[in-house]
Amino acid sequence: MAENELCEVFSGATLDALPEQIALLGRGGVMLDANAAWRNAVHAGRHPAEQAHRAGVEAVLSGRVPAYHTEYGSPDGACHYSVSVLPLDGRAALAIHRDITMQRKAEAALRVAATAFEAAQGMMVSDAQGHILHVNQAFTQITGYSAAEIVGKTPSILSSGRHTPEFYQHMWQQIARDGCWEGEIWNRRKDGEIYPEHLSITAVRDQYGKISNYVAALTDITLSKAANDEIRSLAFYDPLTQLPNRRLLLDRLRHVVATSTRHDRYCALMFIDLDNFKTLNDTMGHNVGDQLLQQVAERLQCCLRKGDTVARLGGDEFVVLVEGLSSEARAAASETEALGSKILSSLNRPYLLGTHRCRSTPSIGATLFHCGESPLPDDLLMQADIAMYQAKQAGRNGMRFFDRQMQERISARARLEGDLRQAIERQQFELHYQVQVDELGLPRAAEGLLRWRREDGSLVPPGEFIGLAEETGLILPIGHWVLETACAQLQAWQADEQMEALILSVNVSATQFRQPDFCDEVLRLVAHYGILPCRLKLELTEGLLLEMVEQTIVSMRRLRDVGVRFSLDDFGTGYSSLQYLKRLPLNQLKIDQSFVRDLVSDASDQAIVQTIIAMAASLQLDVIAEGVEYEAQRDKLEEMGCLRYQGYLFSRPVPEPQLRAWVHAAYAIRQQHCLA
Repeated sequence: MAENELCEVFSGATLDALPEQIALLGRGGVMLDANAAWRNAVHAGRHPAEQAHRAGVEAVLSGRVPAYHTEYGSPDGACHYSVSVLPLDGRAALAIHRDITMQRKAEAALRVAATAFEAAQGMMVSDAQGHILHVNQAFTQITGYSAAEIVGKTPSILSSGRHTPEFYQHMWQQIARDGCWEGEIWNRRKDGEIYPEHLSITAVRDQYGKISNYVAALTDITLSKAANDEIRSLAFYDPLTQLPNRRLLLDRLRHVVATSTRHDRYCALMFIDLDNFKTLNDTMGHNVGDQLLQQVAERLQCCLRKGDTVARLGGDEFVVLVEGLSSEARAAASETEALGSKILSSLNRPYLLGTHRCRSTPSIGATLFHCGESPLPDDLLMQADIAMYQAKQAGRNGMRFFDRQMQERISARARLEGDLRQAIERQQFELHYQVQVDELGLPRAAEGLLRWRREDGSLVPPGEFIGLAEETGLILPIGHWVLETACAQLQAWQADEQMEALILSVNVSATQFRQPDFCDEVLRLVAHYGILPCRLKLELTEGLLLEMVEQTIVSMRRLRDVGVRFSLDDFGTGYSSLQYLKRLPLNQLKIDQSFVRDLVSDASDQAIVQTIIAMAASLQLDVIAEGVEYEAQRDKLEEMGCLRYQGYLFSRPVPEPQLRAWVHAAYAIRQQHCLA
């Protein structure tokens, strides 16, 4: 084809309508023709790099490569472009020039977000020149600077003046060499206060290996350093038991009350008094009494988690401070009760005191407090003390909560646990099924949802007993029942041509999944019921994946290798690490209903859902949205690229016969439409 013929073909109106800059180039990069976008760029002085085009034309016309592609950036790094050159014949080539700036910025933003905000510490993100781009709420709480006040500044605004230029020079040399630095540093808050800080700085590199950002994680260590200094100079410990004394306990209690506003979790204070200690002390002597107190102290320490505090107030009185309980009052009370039972059991064991073997029982009073209540430490001690005396009045060797209503709820929990154990023995559980449909409304899968039906026919909501089952270990027999029931149901569906293609998903708890024989159990059930493994889908939560990651991946791969599917439930509500997410053998991400509820009107929810859909596509995963209740939600999801749905718009969770009827009706309606 002659050059003039190529130009005639090239200069069609279709190419002029394209946003990409497209040109017909001859040898040496000589432009033979170009579309409107290319000509406009040349006219505006934004002509792409000719050297890249000449190199591409020579490479493809000489036959060295079948096609040529490269990317480059503007001198100031603000813009990014790609160049593709394709041969048309031996004399001319087609050059396509694209602006990929937004794509690269989006990728860079994702990398920065994934690195910076996986931590709960104070976070600061800067560009390569050190200008601050983002800070989180914890940063503001620590430094006093809001995002509006700090963005655009450099970290030198925090400088305390206590460090030499050589200190900072060494810091940045290490970052340049190793990509990170970590240590203690003195900084200055907005109000001028100088404070100690634990700081780690990590360099973030772009796709070309060039540093694009720095991410700093900082923790205020003022209180811990002050406490250490004071402990070195003052007697903060009981000389007999080596436990913290009253003064140190109150300091720690004040610290917990002051800092708990950042964590939104309950704490507990437990007052422990030894029953009839005075009698033992008077009859057997103070030396024996001291030995008892020392052994009690040792046992109490063995009962606590790392980070909890046990102190001796004096005499036979001990106090336990428990931090980081649940953010829900009922769950926090259950955790405190479990610890109290552990302490009662431990202190009830016999004591060997010299040549004497004796027993001593405790009475325990407990009080819960929350960050929003701003309690006074002395008031908390008084509440726990009052509760302890209630325990003594109730017969000793027991535990009572200060809040009478809380005590009633603890009793109700104990009754519920008894009923739950009875429900397992009498098999009072059943599965209800909620259909999952495609964009045409056809059933593709169903989720099996656990229901507990009491003997009187009433249903107990899962939210009332699943947490209790997890805490008591009863989730294991319940989880086994759910798995076996699901496999048996899949076997039954194999006899129904409209049901046999359905995938059935069930939720698996973290406790159940981490059992050493879990994979063997699943494989045994699949073989026993003769079902296709690919029809069984296990739904896991983000929390499960964040703990014991390597072990989780091994177990998932073992089941995935035989065909069992995996779905990540409630995706977006946790803190999944992107680096782990791409390693997990998942089949599906489930968009949490909290993002679907206001999807039509909330721009933030739309951005989150669009990101999840794009992430699923990039990882080659299916995506399904739960909690779809309205047509407008379904339409918006379809518009965004999500083609699987679950929610009340289609069906509530129903017993199996109703699900079967729903599926048959759906296919009958579809068949009628096809025949119409």
